[in-house]
Amino acid sequence: MDQLISNPAYPHILSILIFLPLAGAFLLLFVRNEYFARYWALGVTCLTATLSIPLLMAFDIGTSKFQFVEQATWIKSLNIQYVVGVDGISILLVLLTTFIMPLCVIASWSYIKTRVQAFMVCLLIMESAMLGVFVALDFVLFYILWEAMLIPMYMLIAIWGGPRKIYASIKFFLYTLAGSVLLLVAIIWLYIHNDYSFFIPDMMWQNYSSTAQILLFLAFFLAFAIKVPMFPFHTWLPAAHVEAPTAGSVILASVLLKMGTYGFLRFAIPITPEATMTLAPYVLWLSIAGIMYGGFTALAQHDMKKLIAYSSVGHMGFVTLGIFVLNTNGVEGAILQMINHGITTGALFLCIGMIYERTHSRELRDATGVGKHMPIYVTFLTFFSLSSFGFPATNSFVGEFLIIAGTFEHSTVLALACIPGAVLAAAYMLRMLQKIIWGGTDNPDQSWITDLNAREIVTLAPLLFFVFWIGLGAQPFIDLIHVSVENLLTNYHGFHSQAVAVTELIIH
Repeated sequence: MDQLISNPAYPHILSILIFLPLAGAFLLLFVRNEYFARYWALGVTCLTATLSIPLLMAFDIGTSKFQFVEQATWIKSLNIQYVVGVDGISILLVLLTTFIMPLCVIASWSYIKTRVQAFMVCLLIMESAMLGVFVALDFVLFYILWEAMLIPMYMLIAIWGGPRKIYASIKFFLYTLAGSVLLLVAIIWLYIHNDYSFFIPDMMWQNYSSTAQILLFLAFFLAFAIKVPMFPFHTWLPAAHVEAPTAGSVILASVLLKMGTYGFLRFAIPITPEATMTLAPYVLWLSIAGIMYGGFTALAQHDMKKLIAYSSVGHMGFVTLGIFVLNTNGVEGAILQMINHGITTGALFLCIGMIYERTHSRELRDATGVGKHMPIYVTFLTFFSLSSFGFPATNSFVGEFLIIAGTFEHSTVLALACIPGAVLAAAYMLRMLQKIIWGGTDNPDQSWITDLNAREIVTLAPLLFFVFWIGLGAQPFIDLIHVSVENLLTNYHGFHSQAVAVTELIIH
């Protein structure tokens, strides 16, 4: 418990952030007016975002302990507690979630025309579950919230999705549920072997047997690799992205995928450090495979949503690469890139949704040459595309630079193997950009298309602001995560050295 710090100035801030959207969703159930539903959801998400600012302002960057901690007994007979807190690994993910959700509501303003109230309820429930996942310090609380967010996401795809929405929603649900079953088994084993406690910090850096660690790591890996998704567990993602409404695609890209990489950092490394050391080389090469596969597949796409969906496989491959090189540059770059991917890819899905609202098509051929009639739109799209492939002065450049630097520290061969992935990203993004802005000599008639309205500009402008803020001044973001990353790696390498010393003693 000495790893926990409460904050008297904001004693219940995390609980407010978790339960405010849920309360908003509950009250919205009794309202049938769709105009009120939109404004209510926007108000609740904006209030949640505003209330998350004290987390940033009062966060102590000088400690790796969990801060803003709240603790209460939940189910006494099973020693299940309601415990929440944030550290440097989770703080930016919490802020990303609260920042993205109002934009999802605004993006759905005219896109969603049926069952508006139910759609907004799903968004608010999603926000509560996602925030809870990033701050939960009790494994039962974590698991309930991890599973809870599947239901509203399933409904977003199944009710408001495209022509193949049933296939996509069921595939998404079954894939993620299958991985979660093994995660539950791992949680129960840890509960039994930690004096019947579900408290997550007490499970970290324990001397579990090598066999137990391998099995626990594999259970964690399957659950989190599906969520990322890592190659070859990625096949649910393109279908889910293509069929989901714009807000669903943004939530998937910006937040849900990060739950997998967050799981690796929060659970796999500190709970199974020996297994991490043993199996990291395999995960690293799977990451390289994902980077290359995502790049080549995106290059072959003509559906803009599929192109961005497959690009996510490549981008998240860089994130897992950074995590499992297990050095400061790599892990800090990975966490920063999780945020960058959420900003940039979320923005690209918003851009595609704006074109779809006008042309009712996601095909590149139907959007060729719109740059002539949508100068504001293509200005935003250009900057987000440059960010997507890591152009200097944009946010993704900083993250990818740190990841590649960390990979070079770990292995020159791995670093050289990931470089083509960055080149492929430039190829498929510039190809899409060229077609949309200029097209060719036989462009369809786009003269009837209108440029972005004020609501759409307001949706994209904050994301563009962060593209350049992180790209030109990333140090404040790195400062937030640095001490927690250093603590994680110090414990990991200390545990590793201790294990090697014990092994050598046994041999001798």
